[in-house]
Amino acid sequence: QRMHEVPVPLEALPAVDAVVISHDHYDHLDIDTVIALARTQRAPFVVPLGIGAHLRQWGIPESRIVELDWNETHRIADLTLVCTPARHFSGRLFTRDTTLWASWVITGPTNKAFFGGDTGYTKSFAEIGAEFGPFDLTLLPIGAYHPAFSDIHMNPEEAARAAAELGTRILLPSHVGKFTLAKHAWDEPFTWLAEASTGQPFQLVTPQIGEPVNLSDASHLPTERWWQ
Repeated sequence: QRMHEVPVPLEALPAVDAVVISHDHYDHLDIDTVIALARTQRAPFVVPLGIGAHLRQWGIPESRIVELDWNETHRIADLTLVCTPARHFSGRLFTRDTTLWASWVITGPTNKAFFGGDTGYTKSFAEIGAEFGPFDLTLLPIGAYHPAFSDIHMNPEEAARAAAELGTRILLPSHVGKFTLAKHAWDEPFTWLAEASTGQPFQLVTPQIGEPVNLSDASHLPTERWWQ
């Protein structure tokens, strides 16, 4: 169950260039959302290796499915998407690790972004930063952490470290505030990340859920601690 309402209905989204998926866990690959996006958008689904089987089963046309292995690249107009490593796992119901999980490098004409997907801390961040960085915008997961599953979910301090290693200019936290997947308070990751980001070489932005972030308007980036 969601902790916050969906900020905008899918039908109200403008046209998107691509639907980028990190892995096939239910909270990241939702059948109703996929089918709705297929109906309301014309963009391709760019996914890690193996996830195309889910999409085909749900009626997504083959022509709209792009499957990539780690370090493979796909171009969409003036965007370049690179499937990069993450430290996680995959699976739905009784099936485990038959599909790939990934992070993504997204390069456009003027800006470059990194989407961490769902991941534990990994040395791959420094390697990705060295090869593809620096990044104008980095989205990293900061919630659902616990010492028992630190291999698959970063805590906020690790996310701040990863952001610095990636060479990011602006850090936008993700994977937080939507579902209760661990025992920490829903707002704890925001407070911890704000503390861990002090003195780091990036700017932390903290939009409210659904609030737009305009990178070209540096003087009005959302930094308010709204969760307090």
